[in-house]
Amino acid sequence: MSDLPPNEASVAAQVAAFERELASAKSARDAQSIRDRYLGRKNSVVASWMQMIGSAPVDRKKSIGRYANELKQSIETRWKAYEETARDQAPAGAVDVTLPGRVPGLGHRHALTIVRDQLESIFGRMGFAVIEGPEAEDDWHCFDALNMPAEHPARDMQDTLYLASTIAGDSGRADDLRTLLRTHTSSMQIRYMQAHQPPIRIVAPGRVYRRDDLDVTHSPAFSQIEALVVGEAVSLCDLKGTLLAFARQMFSPTSRVRFRPSFFPYTEPSAEIDLSCWQCDGAGCAMCKRTGWIEMGGCGMVHPAVFEAVGYDSEKYTGFAWGIGIERVAILRYQVEDIRLFYENDLRFLEQFPY
Repeated sequence: MSDLPPNEASVAAQVAAFERELASAKSARDAQSIRDRYLGRKNSVVASWMQMIGSAPVDRKKSIGRYANELKQSIETRWKAYEETARDQAPAGAVDVTLPGRVPGLGHRHALTIVRDQLESIFGRMGFAVIEGPEAEDDWHCFDALNMPAEHPARDMQDTLYLASTIAGDSGRADDLRTLLRTHTSSMQIRYMQAHQPPIRIVAPGRVYRRDDLDVTHSPAFSQIEALVVGEAVSLCDLKGTLLAFARQMFSPTSRVRFRPSFFPYTEPSAEIDLSCWQCDGAGCAMCKRTGWIEMGGCGMVHPAVFEAVGYDSEKYTGFAWGIGIERVAILRYQVEDIRLFYENDLRFLEQFPY
């Protein structure tokens, strides 16, 4: 800072110096730096003059304060004039290339994609093959081959979205077949068994569709992952052991699995899958509604009628199947209260999830 004592001459000298430096500025950043050197709160010319007041003799305090204020006002006036001139002279849309750049935001995988990849990785390590198939399906693969004939009440439960009618199909049936949006990925189990002989160990993830209203827990389009294992002497113990291994890798090393009797037309016996709550370890909390258990999906041993539909010997082979919702896993894993958040593309929500 200048050693000039605060007086009229030094005020004029500092103002003149400020004007010269400002005129030589090559960018807005340079000009701002010059302005801060004279008007900044700390270590600036004006600040140093203000600091002289405290240590000055009593008879000089008033004059130093007056000169310091005069210097401040003069420089502020010239700075405002400079800003107005620079603004008027700047071409429309001009960019100051000396300013620091804005780091662009980086996208990453959607929360549901993260969970699906984790599911596929877990079952891939268990030896399951991941398969995909058409979302527009025919009713033979989606229902008839899965032991759900035309009059079966399960078809009403699925609230199917039908598209059109076609003639015949991969099943080779001569009947009229209706095209629909698949209500589950179990249709891929049929397609795979038609093309392969046991042993079979597959998971089929994908989007499915039903006539559901969009609300906190339901969506007309959501994702499932279903599994099928077929071989000789495959048992219910194998099913439970597979699900237990999955739960302990996906949620908690202390997870437990519970089966509750249920009904599905393509499995017998059938069960609902419950996992012990990993937040309270089964003791009871708000997450599990104080029960200690969380419902995950359905499972069971493959019905002999399903094997007959694809030409398998039901006396020789047994198998198990299960299905869970990918959104269901994501909701529980990330403690999300509304399924609609996954579909609304709100970056404030989506940016919270790990890569």
